Parts: sequence; structure tokens; C-alpha cells
Amino acid sequence: GTVKESGEKHKGSVEIPNLSEENEVDDTEINVSKKKGEGDVLKDLMRTEGTMKVREALRDYLKALKTVFALQDSSHSLDIVGVKIPTVKIVMKEMFNSPADELYGIFTTKELVQKFSKCPAVIEAEKGGKLQMFDGCVSGEYAELVPSQRIVLKWRCRNWPDEHYATVALNFKAAAAQTELQLECKGVPVSNEDSTRQCWKKQYFEEIHTLLQQPKDSTE
Repeated sequence: GTVKESGEKHKGSVEIPNLSEENEVDDTEINVSKKKGEGDVLKDLMRTEGTMKVREALRDYLKALKTVFALQDSSHSLDIVGVKIPTVKIVMKEMFNSPADELYGIFTTKELVQKFSKCPAVIEAEKGGKLQMFDGCVSGEYAELVPSQRIVLKWRCRNWPDEHYATVALNFKAAAAQTELQLECKGVPVSNEDSTRQCWKKQYFEEIHTLLQQPKDSTE
């Protein structure tokens, strides 16, 4: 600092040894020191009015620091909520009057999917291939295909949270001329459980039954 009367400049230091979250600003120890020589008046001033100014600056600093951390924590929490939503597993079984290979083909052949869904569809029946049905209301991709035995889908409805997918496993269990389709759908948002069940029952199972009742030429 500079002594007003003489215009002389003097250097010193301020040390705060116990600054932490455990100590209140008013309890913080502030040590003032200066180099040898004149300037005691500045040292005394720093120990009184200067200490008050330092504590005011500390309060502003700590307040700003807490605000930054609060914003970071809030942002992190929102990310977690966006990913980890409450989900349920849906398990359903349905018996079809069809051999397993025919029923498997209804889920993997574009023309047959379009017949039972009554909508244009995107069906790329290979691992990583795209799936889109019901005018885009259902989308996803094929994750696993075992002909006539098993299909695993990454599957979602359009009204679900963005980028959230369920894992759908379709197992085909042959029984004479019939096939039991075992459905397991994991990761369905709790709020969409009923609508998802209805989707599989009404839009898939019932429509496939109708398709299978048609003359064979119309299902090929």
C-alpha cells in the first residue's frame, strides 16, 4: 500500500491459515505482515479495516463457490433422472395356429409385417438392422436372431422418454402344428405398462391371428 502523507509504498502479505467449510468467515484467522522498515500505519490499518474488507471478499467468494457447485450438482441430478426412470418387465404368452418358422417369418418379413400392421414398415431382419412400424409409433432394431427360435429387439414406443428403449425377447416354442410365443419385455416405463401390454395384445397378437386365418396365398 501507499502512505498518503509521504507517498511511500510498502509491501506486505495477508495469510488466512484456517479457511475451510468448518469455520465461519467471522472466525477465520487473518494474519497481516510486512517487510522491515516504515509503514506500521498501513499494517495497523490492515489489521482493523483491512480485516473487515478481507472477510467481505471471503463471503462473496464462498457464496459464488457454493452457487457453482449447486449448479453442477443440479445438472448431474437431471442427467441421472433422464436415464434412470422407473421401469417394469412385461411377460406374456400367446398360442398361434402356426408352425414356428411361419410365425418367425411374420416378425422378420417386411411384406408380412405390413399386412398384419396395416402400415408401411421398415424391417431389416439382421443384427443391428432397423425396425419401424405403425407409422413410426414403434421403432428400434434387431439385436439377435435365431431362425424359428428367438428374436431379441431393442424396442420403443414414440411417446416414451427420448432415447429410452426396452429389450424385447420373443421365444418361439413349437408344439405340433402350433407355436407358443413367449414374450419378455424388460425396461418398460412404469407409466406405459398398460399401453405397452395393449400394444402387444391388440396390434401384434390379435392382428397376427387374423392374418393366419386368411388363405395361405395371402400370407406369402
